[in-house]
Amino acid sequence: MTEEEKRLILKTVAQINESVKSDIRIMEVCGTHTHQITRFGIRKLLTPKIHLVSGPGCPVCVTEPGYIDALIALLTQKNVVVATFGDLLRVRGSSGSLEEQKVAGKKVITVYSPEDVLALAKSHKEENFVFAAVGFETTAPLYAALIQMARKEGIQNLFLLTSLKRMEPAIRFILWDSKVNIDGMLCPGHVAVITGIGPFLPITVKYHIPAVICGFESMDIIFSISILCRQIAGENPIQFMNTYRRCVSDDGNPAALHLIKEVFRISDVSWRGIGWIKDSALTLNSRYEEYDAFKRFGLEMESTPAIFLDGCECGKILIGEKTPNMCVNFGCLCTPDHPLGPCMTSSEGACAAYYRYGGSEN
Repeated sequence: MTEEEKRLILKTVAQINESVKSDIRIMEVCGTHTHQITRFGIRKLLTPKIHLVSGPGCPVCVTEPGYIDALIALLTQKNVVVATFGDLLRVRGSSGSLEEQKVAGKKVITVYSPEDVLALAKSHKEENFVFAAVGFETTAPLYAALIQMARKEGIQNLFLLTSLKRMEPAIRFILWDSKVNIDGMLCPGHVAVITGIGPFLPITVKYHIPAVICGFESMDIIFSISILCRQIAGENPIQFMNTYRRCVSDDGNPAALHLIKEVFRISDVSWRGIGWIKDSALTLNSRYEEYDAFKRFGLEMESTPAIFLDGCECGKILIGEKTPNMCVNFGCLCTPDHPLGPCMTSSEGACAAYYRYGGSEN
């Protein structure tokens, strides 16, 4: 960061703090925003009247326990290997985690890209590889391309167990919840790169809440918070804005959207800590159902009442009702080495970010 950029940030922060006269709550939906806000120490720069709260934008955090249970159930079947990204390993279902299964000698492997799974399936045809496809619209095109490539190359031992979620229905669900009072919203730039601005316009148009699609550099975030604060204070009219135009176009990424439409269908799903949300999932459609691990291995996604361990506040943190430092277990009984909930487990979780960088407000 240059000296000129530092001066600009400090000037913008001073203007923000001067303009805010009463308490306001701004939600950053994206887990990466939560991570960057704490990493840059932005909460500590802003007046205590500005409360930055996290939303449900950490895909691992909102993955339901029944999904983890389904992955564990797969490991009881012959010649099945479960492949996953590292963040999911320690997330608990109702009967344990994939990490515990791996320690017990079950076939659980960590990969770094979908191409890794494709290569393994091609070189080990005696095994069935099930990829834990977790994420939002951001990663859905990657999974869609993987399945199309598997079909093109005639690979028959690669499957997806999907837990892909759509952001717009979750935001709508939160804004309907009268317990969560949000004055402004930082919208997820990564998702918007794929979807465009359409899914986020109702935040302002329908609910009359200032909203900004935001990038991930410190200046991106500070500038976007400044826009929200001026609108909330009545200095500027309420309007939806996109400050991440270098990456986000109005219509999104047509090629990625085509991939999603070609491979997936919209369905309903339960979000951990939030509940059942209509039309909030992407699942494999009938044209690609032979790659659906649920169908191939006869799995059911069962409802699990034990969503969080006793004392864990992840459910309230995921909808912005609480911040991590409001949890009595934060930093003592709940740490990254011994997490009580997924918000401390995932690197994009609010609790993990607060713990690592110190996210408490002034």
